Amino acid sequence: MPSSITEVYFPVLVQGVIAIVLAAALIVLSYVLGKRVKNKIKDTPYESGITPTGDARSRFSVKFYLVAMLFILFDIEAIFLYPWAVVYRELKMFGFIEMLVFVVLILSGFFYIWRKGALDWSYSDRARGKR
Repeated sequence: MPSSITEVYFPVLVQGVIAIVLAAALIVLSYVLGKRVKNKIKDTPYESGITPTGDARSRFSVKFYLVAMLFILFDIEAIFLYPWAVVYRELKMFGFIEMLVFVVLILSGFFYIWRKGALDWSYSDRARGKR
C-alpha cells in the first residue's frame, strides 16, 4: 500500500508525461514524413460525394434548432421513466398514477407542438398561414 502522496500520484504523472510525449512525437512525425502536395482538386471541400454549392456560412432554418431543442426536451423527460421503472413495484398504484399523469403531460405537449406545425418542414410559414 502506498504510504505517501508522492507514491500515489507518481504513476498518474508518469502516464500523463508519456501521453504528452507520444502525442507530440506523432504530430512531429506526421509533419516530417507526410507528403505536402498542393493542387486545386485536393483543396476543394468534399461532402459525401455531393459537389459543394453556395456559401459555408448560409443560415439554417429556425425549425432545425426548434426540433433539436424539442428532441433534447423529450429525451430528458424520457430519462425520468427509468428510475420509475426500477422502483415501480414499491410505489404500487400511487406510482402508476403519478407516472400516468407525467406521460399524459408529455404527450399533450408533443401533440400541441405537432398541431402547431413545429415538426412540419414541408411548408413555409407563409403557405401554412402562420397558425
